[in-house]
Amino acid sequence: MDANVVKKWSSSNEIISTVQASLRLLFMAVFLGSLLMWIMAPTNTYKQSWLPSILAKLNSTYFEPKQGARLLIYTLPILFVAAMGCFYLHMGKKLKNDKMASSCRNPRFASWKKPVLIKGPLGIVSRVELAFLIMFIALLAWTFATYISNYFAKINPNSAAAQGEKVWQSKLDSAALTLGLVGNICLAFLFFPVTRGSSLLPLFGLTSENSIKYHIWLGNITMTLFTTHGICFIIYWAVTNELSQMLKWDKIGVSNLAGEIALVTELAMWLTTIPRIRRKFFELFFYTHYLYIIFMIFFILHVGISFCGMMLPSFYLFVVDRYLRFLQSQRNVRLLSARVLPCETLELNLGKSLGLSYNPLGIMFINVPSISKLQWHPFSITSSSNLEPNKISIVIKSEGSWTKKLYQMLSSPSPLDRLEVSVEGPYAPASEDFLRYDTLVMVSGGSGITPFISIIREFIYISAKLNYKAPKVILICAFKNSSELTMLDLILPISGTPSDNSNLQLQIEAFVTREKEPKIDNIKPIKAIKFKPHAKDASLSSILGPKHWLWLGMIIASSFVIFLILLGIITRYYIYPIDHNSNIIFSTTWRSVINVLVICICIVMMANAAVFWNKRQNDIDTSQVQNMEGTTVSPSSYDMELESHPRQSLSQVTNVHYGRRPNLRRMLLEYNGSSTNVFASGPKRLRQEVAAICSSGLADNLHFESISFSW
Repeated sequence: MDANVVKKWSSSNEIISTVQASLRLLFMAVFLGSLLMWIMAPTNTYKQSWLPSILAKLNSTYFEPKQGARLLIYTLPILFVAAMGCFYLHMGKKLKNDKMASSCRNPRFASWKKPVLIKGPLGIVSRVELAFLIMFIALLAWTFATYISNYFAKINPNSAAAQGEKVWQSKLDSAALTLGLVGNICLAFLFFPVTRGSSLLPLFGLTSENSIKYHIWLGNITMTLFTTHGICFIIYWAVTNELSQMLKWDKIGVSNLAGEIALVTELAMWLTTIPRIRRKFFELFFYTHYLYIIFMIFFILHVGISFCGMMLPSFYLFVVDRYLRFLQSQRNVRLLSARVLPCETLELNLGKSLGLSYNPLGIMFINVPSISKLQWHPFSITSSSNLEPNKISIVIKSEGSWTKKLYQMLSSPSPLDRLEVSVEGPYAPASEDFLRYDTLVMVSGGSGITPFISIIREFIYISAKLNYKAPKVILICAFKNSSELTMLDLILPISGTPSDNSNLQLQIEAFVTREKEPKIDNIKPIKAIKFKPHAKDASLSSILGPKHWLWLGMIIASSFVIFLILLGIITRYYIYPIDHNSNIIFSTTWRSVINVLVICICIVMMANAAVFWNKRQNDIDTSQVQNMEGTTVSPSSYDMELESHPRQSLSQVTNVHYGRRPNLRRMLLEYNGSSTNVFASGPKRLRQEVAAICSSGLADNLHFESISFSW
């Protein structure tokens, strides 16, 4: 490469790195500022000094003062970070290759990721997770204590008597209100972890997959606080002979009946999340969770839109993401081929546009209308977008009713010509942090091997095509019987893809735990299925095109700006005249309904515009992929390579052990590299065992990460 070109490229990367560093400082400042406002919100200083000053400056006929203040304090900063975070992540994609070549071999803050809690209701918790959890609980405790202290200070026998109450009854009323206010803090964060395409999660090094446990934590705390909030108010109304308050839906202020409807819907959702119920009646859990729509509508009607500025950011970003997922799900994705394994496992290979790229350890949600039009199931992506530019693959283990039906359809003697499939995703980490380590140890049990296949395929590409020394890879996998060993055949891609793995340091230790000797004679061969193309099917592509992050930031920023403009116009020329120039006071309920409708209209309008603009480029990519597919090998050579190539390539690096489980402690402590990243994927006990070894202190070089299939 020309020296001037290299110099120019290096200079460009330095500029991008500088801009990213500046944005990180800006994000930190906004984050600390928002945290300060949350801390100060329950104090008298905020109520008597800060808030009145803000309200005086925001006094306008275009916005209701309190709503404007909350939008400024709570909503605007988070949406600003979300929009600018999209720009930050877009620049990060340009630096991907440069970072690969200069990745640090001693990851910063690696010790903070070591597990400290392994067995317990919270699951496996790292030091940094525990630190943030303690800080969040401290915020809740501070808020509760401050509100209670301020409210109780105003309660005395005289004030209670003036209300026709006893002192304890007045305190119960204040405690019930405080529990609701504290619950609002949890609700404000509840939707961030389940916003799959969020720009905020990658800024913290998170994905939607490994953030689900935070949603579970927040959901349980939220439900506990809101349920106690409702029970306390019912007790208060009962002892003060005001049970009629339960049916109250006033024109102005809080609507009690709306709050009770919201509480009932969230109780239904909460009950179905009990582990036993969720495992045994997953479909009940799945469909019941759609009640979140009713819950949020009636919650907004309960407290009023003015107060919802505190909770709006996470729900706003969730609605943007949910609508984009809806648009993507309306397309049928072309299913190219499938492999049916004797261990009741499937590999599905779908067409992918050339512009769609993703990192390893991603997931994808699949819908098969012929089985269920409503059910979407997540599966690990096993392909590499670099190694297989026109294809994306997933592996499905037949375990539940949905997956068993799919396996029966594809394993039947009469093969299908076409299977209609819709997709949401892919969702993958924003960076390839595992490249920073000398050694990568991947421990799996059963189908837990599937996320690791994508890593190995990515390393094949890196070592063969980029001439970059990839980390040494050790795969320790445990299976119940010999038939499951065929899952190792999925490590290498099928025909049409160069897969020279001679430069990759790969070692596979496979353990068959329930058989003492090979039973190869009883294992059926892998069945290959090739599907016919259909005019209605298209290659999978990003709904917003290759510049996905930029378009997402545009949607977030423009939709919110348009919302503010429309809200100002409606308030000034419709709501304000009624409130101030007549004897009629504008209904809180209708104000909330108008705001929600305007938000939805703005999001739908801008998202549709962005998708329509990118549709042309997606169509071009689809035609290119179809042209590439037209030049692929014939079905006969496809089947031959499918059966022979993987086993021949992997046999030299694979050791199979029968009749015993892997001695993980001994095996992990043998790896003496300066830095070793240990992934664990599969059953809960296996992940806990690996986490205990890595956190035992016997080897400081072991850095643990868990893949738990939380979705």
